[in-house]
Amino acid sequence: MVDPDRTVLDRGRDRPAGVLAAFPDPPPAELVRFFDLEGYRWKSVSADAVDQPPTDGGGRTLWDGAVVVVDEEIGLDTVWRFCGHIRTSETPVLLLVGGGRLDVLTDRHDYFDDFVVHPFNPHELAARLALLLARAGKTDRSDLISYGPLALNIETYQAVLDGRHLDLTYMEYELLRFLASNPGQVFTRETLLNRVWGYEYYGGARTVDVHVRRLRAKMGQDYSSLISTIRGVGYRLGQSRWQS
Repeated sequence: MVDPDRTVLDRGRDRPAGVLAAFPDPPPAELVRFFDLEGYRWKSVSADAVDQPPTDGGGRTLWDGAVVVVDEEIGLDTVWRFCGHIRTSETPVLLLVGGGRLDVLTDRHDYFDDFVVHPFNPHELAARLALLLARAGKTDRSDLISYGPLALNIETYQAVLDGRHLDLTYMEYELLRFLASNPGQVFTRETLLNRVWGYEYYGGARTVDVHVRRLRAKMGQDYSSLISTIRGVGYRLGQSRWQS
């Protein structure tokens, strides 16, 4: 039986598609561990090989994505050259950048699709990478639910809001997942109890209010309004379907 108040830490079994390029060679040990834990197939690329990425003969690289570390030991010209080559083949690129080096991204947005500050949080990197690959059509979109800055991986029980991992209990995640799966739709407290907690749950409507309050607190002041209270009715995530 699942403990509804436990914190979700399970790292589910993803089914990533294809192969990721990891630059440079060798990649940092923590990145290798991340790939192995998440089940990604990957191949490291040396600085000497950045000008000749392997292709399928039609101009597309054999990689479904690339994780590029902006390393002090690797010249920025080499990094951008590598990113430029694989971006021309529509391969999505995610950068790992040291927190003190974010200035190197200025005027370079054409060379990458997203970035994560290094040292990285595995939850954030997993969610951002999964969303990046999904947007590029490299994974099954059914594994992901997204609404604006919110992204949920339904296989790994991970939730990321504007790049920040949300530390949710099981039922907080389930409530957020249900609302995000039906954006713009208003649900009564009774409906949420039935659909999220189940018909055999005997708690009162206050259970929903408590979980919504906790979700808003964890989402933070800037995003708590994503979940709206419809007075006398219930709750809704996102804008009404009648609003533009």
